[in-house]
Amino acid sequence: MTIEYIRYKVTVEQREAFIATYDDASKELDTSEFCIAYELTECEEEAGQFILRIEWTSTEEHLNGFRKSKIFPSFFAKVKPYFDNIQEMRHYRLTDVARTK
Repeated sequence: MTIEYIRYKVTVEQREAFIATYDDASKELDTSEFCIAYELTECEEEAGQFILRIEWTSTEEHLNGFRKSKIFPSFFAKVKPYFDNIQEMRHYRLTDVARTK
């Protein structure tokens, strides 16, 4: 498993539309065999700072499975308006340091 983190900075005016966009785009994530789980979180201290966390089966399957699948164009078309708002988009692997409760 790999975890993709995407950090976004959106304006206060974009906030509700941004959340609605990802609510809609989550339909494609739900149908992907490569997406294990996802969550969109907003910073409590600074409105408009979001982190999208997606668990993928692997980085390879994310990049060459999901992104090359027939559902990706629909997903990307939905989120593309916020592409310039991305501050970071990277894949991370888990370490042994964790608490799962």
